[in-house]
Amino acid sequence: MANDSKMTQMSQKGGFIAALDQSGGSTPKALAQYGVPETAYSGEAAMFGEIHKMRVRIMTAPAFSGDKVIGAILFEGTMDGDVEGQPVPSYLWEKRGIVPFVKVDKGLEAEADGVQLMKPMPKLDELLARAAKLGVYGTKMRSVINRASASGIAAIVAQQFEVAAQIARHGLMPIIEPEVSIKAPDKAEAERMLRDEIEKHLKALPAGQKVMLKLTIPTEADLYRGLGENERVLRVVALSGGYPRDEACEQLRHNHGMIASFSRALIDDLRHGLSDAEFDKTLGTSIDKIYRASVDKA
Repeated sequence: MANDSKMTQMSQKGGFIAALDQSGGSTPKALAQYGVPETAYSGEAAMFGEIHKMRVRIMTAPAFSGDKVIGAILFEGTMDGDVEGQPVPSYLWEKRGIVPFVKVDKGLEAEADGVQLMKPMPKLDELLARAAKLGVYGTKMRSVINRASASGIAAIVAQQFEVAAQIARHGLMPIIEPEVSIKAPDKAEAERMLRDEIEKHLKALPAGQKVMLKLTIPTEADLYRGLGENERVLRVVALSGGYPRDEACEQLRHNHGMIASFSRALIDDLRHGLSDAEFDKTLGTSIDKIYRASVDKA
């Protein structure tokens, strides 16, 4: 079965997950960096059309393959789109050997108790059913921890695992992403609290159920190594969190059992005006650096 092959790849294969899921407020910034200013499009539909063109260019580039990129997280609109006449999820898996995921959260609530919970997702079941039908393997959802608040972190983790259970009922693999802000004044303490809270919830998972974890690269190297060795965790992946790519890769090298799931750090050097050959070379250089940080540990 396809899902068995996808699970094997996600649990065992060396490589990293590309995060191609910029949405809403982050899209204009991503496009501007790519070389498409806001004056080049008008309205939300045109904006998402431009970001889809950028993502298609990435997904069809020779360097973007399952040799090093083992998974890709998609924005909902990207999941529903086409590449070369084929639905994006099936194109990624069948043509590129890359396991597709989809971002399901609808953004963040205002900060309270040191954290930002996820906004309600009233149409989540509908999205999950559509994703499963399209051949998507799993999901990703993000919340943010801004300081070491025990009660706030407990609320963040509880919400993540509650939604993860809903996702699992659709046969999809949830990526739980409680991001610790790299600007948190007590980042290391917050990360220890987060680790301990996640361990509590992992123990309470039903037999046979697994999750993936997407976490900020920790201040204390290998802090999350035990989570990666937990039988209920399929894989632990790292977000770059705003660190420049070289810094993020250097930190990642010191965290065993943790692979990258970078967004901005992956596409930082890509520009709209590059020729196809230049674009592929630039993307290939970025992929190689992130791949090495994911598989060659210090």
